[in-house]
Amino acid sequence: MMSGRRVVVFPSVAELGCTLAQLVSSRAEKALSTGASFSLGLSGGSLVSILSKELPAVPNLDCSRWLVGFCDERLVPFTDPESTYGLYMNQLFGKINIPEERILAIDPCLPVQECAEDYAGKLSKAFNTEQIPVFDMLLLGMGPDGHTCSLFPDHPLLQESQRTVAPISDSPKPPPQRVTMTLPTVNAARCVVFVSTGGSKAPILKQVLEGGEGPALPAALVAPGQGELFWLVDEPAAASLTAPVERPGPGAKL
Repeated sequence: MMSGRRVVVFPSVAELGCTLAQLVSSRAEKALSTGASFSLGLSGGSLVSILSKELPAVPNLDCSRWLVGFCDERLVPFTDPESTYGLYMNQLFGKINIPEERILAIDPCLPVQECAEDYAGKLSKAFNTEQIPVFDMLLLGMGPDGHTCSLFPDHPLLQESQRTVAPISDSPKPPPQRVTMTLPTVNAARCVVFVSTGGSKAPILKQVLEGGEGPALPAALVAPGQGELFWLVDEPAAASLTAPVERPGPGAKL
């Protein structure tokens, strides 16, 4: 199951960001050569600044047929600094030619349960399916506890098998109310890319990638059934890894 996983280590976040932007661009080109759109799921955290810097720098990038969703979102107004949509709105979407109606955001006015159902409905409509929506690419981060999306260690949502999007009102990390893709949705994607940087991530990265005591952490449960899985990390995050990794030369394409 994990044989398709590629762990790629970069000297710095700058090189990582450049390669990430190229990877997004190449998968977009691939999806648009055979289909009507390129569907991309975004996450918050350090990904916002990396993508906002690197994506607009990709030459001739055409995002007019992209469809953008969110792997998870905090149930706060878009003006709140905790809003992932709000951050991308301020830092990225104005710099690329993505039509506003092709950005799928939550309705932050709804209670958390209805918000999750409403967002699942938006995905069903956009992907024209009653089944699990299959994203071309999901970009994920990982917390120092091994969480990804808003799927936290030992949380009942890790067992969710029916819903594509679920509410969480007891997030151990504030803000407590969030909406998140479930593992079946994440694992249905054609390509999943984790980005993890900084020395504080080294111990948890080792546990997620190489195993350890106790139940598997949420990030370790991400294993796309039919898709690619990349872990793009910098040297400080990779410091404790002992399994083989890739270290591409400058400008290498993944």
